[in-house]
Amino acid sequence: MKSIERLLTTAFFLAATLLRAGTVTFDAVPTGQLPPGWVGGATGKGQAKWSVVQDSTAPSPPAVLKQSGQANYCWCVDTNVSLQDGFVSVQFKPISGKEDQAGGLIWRWQDGDNYYVARANALEDNVTIYHTVKGVRKEHGRKDVKVTPNQWHTLRVDFKASHFTVTFDGQPALSWDDETFKNPGAIGVWTKADSVTLFDDFIWGE
Repeated sequence: MKSIERLLTTAFFLAATLLRAGTVTFDAVPTGQLPPGWVGGATGKGQAKWSVVQDSTAPSPPAVLKQSGQANYCWCVDTNVSLQDGFVSVQFKPISGKEDQAGGLIWRWQDGDNYYVARANALEDNVTIYHTVKGVRKEHGRKDVKVTPNQWHTLRVDFKASHFTVTFDGQPALSWDDETFKNPGAIGVWTKADSVTLFDDFIWGE
């Protein structure tokens, strides 16, 4: 009986752990829509345009999330999830943009004007980490890396307490310590200006 109880207890904790992780491939979402609970918008002037589209090059075909609007900063977050500590990862493909060709990740999103963001830019060939406070974005570190346009890349952020680590295509890029946003918040993806960017395989966990 005790062995059965131990097995049930282990199964319970494993189930609880699995509930605190997730993957969004966008494949089950109707074209032109967003996944349930996802909200898209913009920080500053302009209008973001977020929607699920079909793309045969997707890492997990047939669908991806696309941003094709123009705004100062475009964000799309999963309000089903609120994380304080954990990680978030995404595959992204910068398609076009004269001002920017960026793909980014958001964590501890409080609202459309307050959140952390890390992004990679194919026009600048770098990875940068920021916080946006009351709509104002401030840089807190960058690293030069090759970000090839029209190619899929992987961006990941691990965050625990005040320490954040950014990884690009499997290689460590940046780390930063900050205590601006201590509370749990939503997670999501981000672009800048006229970036047209595709996203797939959005993964998170604690």
